Amino acid sequence: MNLNIGCIAGDGIGPEIVREARKVLDKVADKYGHSITYTDILMGGASIDVHGVPLTEEAIAQAKASDAVLMGSIGGDTTTSPWYQLEPSKRPEAGLLAIRKALNLFANLRPAVLYEELAGACPLKEEISAKGFDMMIMRELTGGLYFGERKTIEENGVKKAIDTLAYDENEIRRIAVKAFDIAMKRNKKVTSVDKANVLDSSRLWRAVVNEVAKDYPEVTLEHMLVDNCAMQLVKDPAQFDVILTENMFGDILSDEASMVTGSIGMLASASLNDSRFGLYEPSHGSAPDIAGKGIANPIATILSASMMLRYTFDLDKEADSIDQAVKQVLKEGYRTGDIMAEGCTQVGTEKMGDFICERI
Repeated sequence: MNLNIGCIAGDGIGPEIVREARKVLDKVADKYGHSITYTDILMGGASIDVHGVPLTEEAIAQAKASDAVLMGSIGGDTTTSPWYQLEPSKRPEAGLLAIRKALNLFANLRPAVLYEELAGACPLKEEISAKGFDMMIMRELTGGLYFGERKTIEENGVKKAIDTLAYDENEIRRIAVKAFDIAMKRNKKVTSVDKANVLDSSRLWRAVVNEVAKDYPEVTLEHMLVDNCAMQLVKDPAQFDVILTENMFGDILSDEASMVTGSIGMLASASLNDSRFGLYEPSHGSAPDIAGKGIANPIATILSASMMLRYTFDLDKEADSIDQAVKQVLKEGYRTGDIMAEGCTQVGTEKMGDFICERI
């Protein structure tokens, strides 16, 4: 198979971590008999430097022509970079919002995995972290409260702000289908999170999810209220496989889930549209303070590349080989500075990529 991959190296540590992810992808392609065509795409501050804007129409066209896009990190130092002297619509992060809209990326996948070797970084009690966890937060990305009608008015001399939370059944159904499809590749359990005891939008959400579940008899479905889910994430995270939820709830819960892993440098993410296309990127930022020093952790980006193989190209065996290589390197005690622990061996960005490649 030829994999047609767009690459947005981005800003800060982006070029360094994308370089290592590409190296790992090349090793997988060589081992399993695939070929890869890369198209370099400018976005963010790197695009501002060349074109004066964070995202061009040409860049959007290049992304659309790709099977998937692998992205590093976007943005710079907000206090010193000239990028942040520009109006908000021309700053680096505006490119990220624009490309998500242009590519219709409505489904955000955020895995939260506690590796046995990194359990010491988990802020939860040892009796909880000892069980480990491996969950996928599936967040609807283009609807709900963040995209509903909003206004601020004055009534009887009192200011009043109104935000509208709206979902239609088609928006709910398409994200639910994605969640059940992904659960079929994992442990076949979906926890749909809502606030159906209060909100009409959540009652519709629950009804549509129940309809979709009928097409996936192998998947166990449970419903959970969002406040209970927030509690369960710190009480017993091992119970979760795929968490399916709307935009605002997903925004909050995915941050909570990432925090209990204790190591943001390990967290991948993906945003998908109606086809198999996806934009794959690390959850962390561009870390301009360490850019160019060769010390950034590339694992989140490498794991994002693994997600790309699994969810866009349906290459589960190849994705597994990357995941297992990462686990093996951690087991052997190699660490970048952000996850360094006593008794381990500290390595830089390039060396971590080399070690992972060698174990594929």
